[in-house]
Amino acid sequence: MFDFHPSKVTTFKNDLLSGLTVALALVPEAVAFAFVAGVDPLVGLYAAFMVGLITACIGGRPGMISGATGALAVVMVTLVADHGVEYLFATVVLMGILQMLAGLLKLGKFIRMVPHPVMLGFVNGLAIVIFLAQLSQFGITGEPGWLQETFLEGSIIDIAWLQGKQLYLLLGLVLTTMVIIHYLPKITTAIPSSLAAIVVVSLLVIGLDLDTRVVGDIASIKGGLPSFHLPLVPVNLETFWIILPYSIVLAAIGLIESLLTLRLVDEITESRGRGNKECIGQGIANTVTGFFGGMGGCAMIGQSMINVNSGGRGRLSGISAALFLLLFILVASSLIEQIPLAALIGVMFIVVIGTFEWSSFRIIGKVPRSDSMVLILVSAVTVATDLAIAVVVGVIVSAIVFAWEHAKHIRIEAREDHKGSTVYAVIGPLFFGSVTSFLDRFDPQWDNDEVVIDFARSRVADHSGLEAIDTLAERYLNANKTLHLVHLSAECRKLLRKAGNLVEVNVIEDPKYFVAEDSLA
Repeated sequence: MFDFHPSKVTTFKNDLLSGLTVALALVPEAVAFAFVAGVDPLVGLYAAFMVGLITACIGGRPGMISGATGALAVVMVTLVADHGVEYLFATVVLMGILQMLAGLLKLGKFIRMVPHPVMLGFVNGLAIVIFLAQLSQFGITGEPGWLQETFLEGSIIDIAWLQGKQLYLLLGLVLTTMVIIHYLPKITTAIPSSLAAIVVVSLLVIGLDLDTRVVGDIASIKGGLPSFHLPLVPVNLETFWIILPYSIVLAAIGLIESLLTLRLVDEITESRGRGNKECIGQGIANTVTGFFGGMGGCAMIGQSMINVNSGGRGRLSGISAALFLLLFILVASSLIEQIPLAALIGVMFIVVIGTFEWSSFRIIGKVPRSDSMVLILVSAVTVATDLAIAVVVGVIVSAIVFAWEHAKHIRIEAREDHKGSTVYAVIGPLFFGSVTSFLDRFDPQWDNDEVVIDFARSRVADHSGLEAIDTLAERYLNANKTLHLVHLSAECRKLLRKAGNLVEVNVIEDPKYFVAEDSLA
């Protein structure tokens, strides 16, 4: 289970230092997402610690970082506002149970059905969301934004921008952080460049007594160990029906984001994580978190990228990140609260640059137009709504495009054989998308008295295809023509209601395949 070093390039030092870097970036993120969900900052910090620790120990992807996320927080805020934080804890417990069931039922494999354009759109959309989330740090808290009385009023970019010296100082520190992260690896790789940048900028701000916002300006992170806590909610059906819809949505969002992040880390590290094991790990983590006063969480693409780019590839990197975060809460809160937000913004901007698939601009004119449309659509929906909706929309649109394109692939070749029979050879899949084209190719009035339809180079894929064959058989019977259906599978013969007795059986040549139809179940 505790496979700390899955590859030769992974070292104890790299995992430890990258874990420290991730922990520093986790603090403001967890606090911010707790505010979004409408709960105390420690609820977000405890979730980041427990979810991060448990998934690092038993999850299916070494090197991936989990914690409290914005995608979940935006769903939780309504529940907390309507019913209170105790209902949130109960919801997180049920969410974890549902995720464990998904893993036990091997549903993690369905992430393979997400097409590559959807994956690119997810990555690009999430990079934009991470970027936009940092913009709030360039604003003045409590002041009206610059987009008042427009359709963007109240959006993430509707902020009161800093002015003059404050803005220039913040931009200068952010730029300094990014320059250090970019150029330090060309000089030395002894320590992660992100950690070095945070330390250097922090010392610069403290040494020169620069007036800029620090972590402590957001909230105090000082606290004790999380303690066991049964959610204080009535144990009855009414409570269950309140928390069930939220649990299902949260479980789905958490698993989708985690499994897509797992795929992304797989590509970067050229290794393969275990999706079903990750579902179970996420489920156990959230169930435990709900019993210890945490808001739940899932994989975090930004922190995972920081970890991987800092050299953290083993389980120890995630474990150390969680333990460092707990250490900050218990004994080092006064030091962590002095870290300038500019340094953490700079780290996240580097993550945005590294996460965004810039190659998508280059390939967008070279791939099929439908793939380009899906890529842009998923990116836009991710930014406008949330990840789960974006991925579902992307998969549905991709499936519709696939069905539409394959509907054009069916061909009917007609000829007359030596017996004077009209012979039709069907080429291509017969399914719901192609049945209209299939039926339009036949005209019983003009065919000879004997008609043969050969399905040797076709496959009947679903119930719609079976209905099309039955409809065609009825047309020929009404026209007093003799119809022969050859080379249909045994399963097709069982499922055909009207044309079953018209099928000629050839045990040796008839194909064997299954039809997507529940009638035989």
